[in-house]
Amino acid sequence: MDDYQKEIADLETQVDQLVEQEGDAKTIAELSMQLEILKAIYARATDVYQRGLKDEGLRYGLRIQGYGDWNIDNVYAFVYERSVELEPNAHSAFVGGIKNADFALMLNP
Repeated sequence: MDDYQKEIADLETQVDQLVEQEGDAKTIAELSMQLEILKAIYARATDVYQRGLKDEGLRYGLRIQGYGDWNIDNVYAFVYERSVELEPNAHSAFVGGIKNADFALMLNP
């Protein structure tokens, strides 16, 4: 389990505990949205990372954009930063944008 998976698991546990304890609905909703975003970013980052293991162009694109060597931390940073730059929309549209964005294409010089 990497740090990102641990962060997601910890947040899931926190949300589950709040739900079980009938905690503040607004807090539960905010943490649930954060959890959904983190899951989407992580899924996309791991997908791009796996694709880059076989594609020198993706690795080169990451380097020339200033993210350094090809590793999950640098790919995650790239996907995270590009996700933040997506059009600000409602939460579901934002998560959908992350899920549908072609981050590998963004790495091509």
